[in-house]
Amino acid sequence: MRSYTVAALVLVTPFLAGSVALAQERTPAPAGAGVYIISPKNGAIVHNPVLVQFGLKGMGVAPAGTKYDNTGHHHLLIDTDPPSDLSTPLPATDKIVHFGKGQTETTLNLTPGKHTLQMVLADANHIPHSPPVISQKITITVKL
Repeated sequence: MRSYTVAALVLVTPFLAGSVALAQERTPAPAGAGVYIISPKNGAIVHNPVLVQFGLKGMGVAPAGTKYDNTGHHHLLIDTDPPSDLSTPLPATDKIVHFGKGQTETTLNLTPGKHTLQMVLADANHIPHSPPVISQKITITVKL
């Protein structure tokens, strides 16, 4: 019985070690890289649909799953903060919107009132770069 337990541990250990290493690997971002929101501007009063345009400097845009140095794709955070653990893929939720086809703008229909928007660039696997390429958070007000 013990030999089976030891054999199982020997077989499982490389897989566990590999998965731990993968969860911590992050794609490097070049010095000076930045992502930002072109439109709307911080403090803007807008009406639906809201056009949000994404800007990027020092890097290029590539669709999710595409691995090229110094590239990534956009994620828009709506009324939320970036996750505390940036070593894992960003989840796709109603507050973290993925643009895995390489899109650089979108239109949103938001409820009336104040909202925050923030961009995060992530690699082919939706994992934020190291150091993270995250925009300043902006606040907009949606009017009827």
